[in-house]
Amino acid sequence: MDLTSAARDYEASTNVFLEAVERVTEENIDHHVPDGWSPRQIVHHVADSEAQSYARLRRLLAEPLGSLIQGYDEAAWATCELLGYQELAIEHSLSVFISVRAASLDILKRLTSDDLDRYGEHSESGRYSVATWLETYTRHPREHAAQLIEALNVDA
Repeated sequence: MDLTSAARDYEASTNVFLEAVERVTEENIDHHVPDGWSPRQIVHHVADSEAQSYARLRRLLAEPLGSLIQGYDEAAWATCELLGYQELAIEHSLSVFISVRAASLDILKRLTSDDLDRYGEHSESGRYSVATWLETYTRHPREHAAQLIEALNVDA
């Protein structure tokens, strides 16, 4: 894997998500496809996911090989009223997303190809390497950008 290209792709996926969020307005923030998430819920989820990714990357690099990488129940977080996915404003979650992505990109630019092989044990999916982390969190914002745009194109 070419790390320079991978870092650029990671950064580009950040921008894809932010460009999708620019289309969100007060009028469409709660649109959603049947049984799907609204743009508001998507932004809160992506911010929480990125906060998890921030900690995971650091664990993978700093802790002993095979250290636990804890999964979390995304659906439970999305439906927990206290977390406010259905009513809180998205500005703080966007700030989290932007900040943790920038901080993780700083680290990605320091990696060597040997670092990609560092791994932990994910509580749900087993062996989890830095390379897997990079592939997952490069893809994740793009997938949710597409989901967000689909939700915006639904009539309320």
